[in-house]
Amino acid sequence: MSITSDILRGHTETIILSLLLKQDSYGYKINKEILARTDRRYELKEATLYSAFKRLEQAGCIRTYWGDETTGARRRYYSITEKGRETYASNRRDWEEAKELIDRLLDDDGEGTA
Repeated sequence: MSITSDILRGHTETIILSLLLKQDSYGYKINKEILARTDRRYELKEATLYSAFKRLEQAGCIRTYWGDETTGARRRYYSITEKGRETYASNRRDWEEAKELIDRLLDDDGEGTA
């Protein structure tokens, strides 16, 4: 089964917020986590990822700060805000409702058909 980018694209911000619920992180690590969780079937393009970060920050859902790296490049970290937690919860409820409706519409057992 192929994961369709079009289906996931509308949920990029929610996916990012979900990962930030667990811990602060930076762009490269978030993208690698998405790859790992999807068995390498879905990867955000860099432009898509950073555009989502920008939208989330402008909406007050995340904040950014510079990490204190002792070795290697300094990284910009992202942290979820209380508004981000609320947005995630709302988006998750919306997703669950949409998923339930789609499951009902695609159910082929013949129940509920006129």
